[in-house]
Amino acid sequence: MGKTASYKLFFNPLIPILMKSKFLQELKWRGLIKDITPYTEDHFTDSEMNTGYIGFDPTAKSLHVGNLCAIYMLRHLQLHGHKPIVLLGGFTGGIGDPAGKTTERKILSDEIVFQ
Repeated sequence: MGKTASYKLFFNPLIPILMKSKFLQELKWRGLIKDITPYTEDHFTDSEMNTGYIGFDPTAKSLHVGNLCAIYMLRHLQLHGHKPIVLLGGFTGGIGDPAGKTTERKILSDEIVFQ
């Protein structure tokens, strides 16, 4: 009973995926990659560990489906032997979400950040 459940990666041989990295193959198979920047594959080899991160705005009222997709991607990164990092807030939380802003953002009060 001391063993942890193993994760079995699923690759369907009927779906042609021409990528060097099993991590990128997995994301492509799951529909999480549509296009890829040239030479990106060179940074994701199966023999070297990479680090990936996502950051969340702590002033948001909740997480959403878009956040879940990013979390799934980090989980697959980890399952393929790479290192995931999740960032929450810090000073970025003090200036809020940058989406749609065209002017410099004001620093939010602790009361708003910790709401």
